[in-house]
Amino acid sequence: MDEPGRERRVREEANWQRASILELFFDLVFVFALNRISLRLLDEFHSGGLGFSEFAETLLLFLGLWFMWQTTAALTSRVHPDSRPGQFFVFSSMAGATVMAVSVPQGFEERALVFAGAWVAVRVSLLLVYFLVRQVRTEGSALPGLLSLGGSTVPWIAGALVHDPLLRGALWALALAIEFPGFVVGFRRWAGTQVAGEHLAERLQQIFLISLGEAVFVSGLAFSDSDITLPHGMGFALAFVGIVQLWRIYFYRAGLLLPLAITAARDPARQSVTAALNHLIMISGVVLAGVGFELYIIEPTGRPEPNWLVAILGGPALFLVGRAPFELQVFGRISPSRLIGLLALGLLIPAVWHAPPLVAGAGATAVLVGIVVADAWRARGREPEPPAPLM
Repeated sequence: MDEPGRERRVREEANWQRASILELFFDLVFVFALNRISLRLLDEFHSGGLGFSEFAETLLLFLGLWFMWQTTAALTSRVHPDSRPGQFFVFSSMAGATVMAVSVPQGFEERALVFAGAWVAVRVSLLLVYFLVRQVRTEGSALPGLLSLGGSTVPWIAGALVHDPLLRGALWALALAIEFPGFVVGFRRWAGTQVAGEHLAERLQQIFLISLGEAVFVSGLAFSDSDITLPHGMGFALAFVGIVQLWRIYFYRAGLLLPLAITAARDPARQSVTAALNHLIMISGVVLAGVGFELYIIEPTGRPEPNWLVAILGGPALFLVGRAPFELQVFGRISPSRLIGLLALGLLIPAVWHAPPLVAGAGATAVLVGIVVADAWRARGREPEPPAPLM
């Protein structure tokens, strides 16, 4: 049970890094949330209507969910999640994220107000936590974060009420643009310590694993719904190998050493915020790659669909785009295999333009396997490399 006093409302330093059971419970909502994003993309791919506007709309919905998770993870890096204020905010975020996820399929259409309303409700609960937990405000003024939270609610609701999709997108993009500086300032003020950064690093590792789990779920469901012929089985095998390579590339070794890199950083708060941005890109890539897995598992030998390459090749490429600066952040350098992999994925585009989806999937998986092999060859006979953060 919660007891009054700072020691129960604010995390003790000895227990900063480890995530609580409640935080892991909260993450389970995002298996569902990421799956709804994937299904929205899949519907657009299968209908042949995935253009720039549809992709941008889905991206805004994803960013709304991401900021929900990120803000909650940052707050529980300071406020003890087992305290009453911490539980209040975590459960509020869980409820809000669930409603937002339910709204995703029509989140830019008839359920726009539901999506935005859930967002605003969670932001109001965060304001209450600011006032309930005095310790959150002891290391600086909370005014910038409060203004950001308050200012972003207006464009969220206004965007949901307008009927023009372009104007709605512009208003929601403005809301996110207002929200981000508040998150940065807020994290540096009330969670911008070394131990808070270590906790956020573990939370980022966990949400990355959640994204891989969602890719496994999408792939397994696609294989289960298929005719389970040899081509479908080959597609599932390629997807499984691809997921393992994404895990391997992330964790060996930058992802594994992220908490230590934050500990060794001159500015742990800046290092933490940068890591969050890099993870946003990598997780976006994993979600998009998962969509690609489903496409070539369901129709492995179907007619060529050039727009499917956005997911099949673009997902792994986007993951590498986030993984390269992440490696620079942890080790102060970028392995050539990352850049060569991006180049190889780009060169595959004309090669598989007129090929069945399974061929494109095989090419993407081969590139990921090549990166893993190159990493293993580079590390052969060497001592594990310690983190050397630039910041």
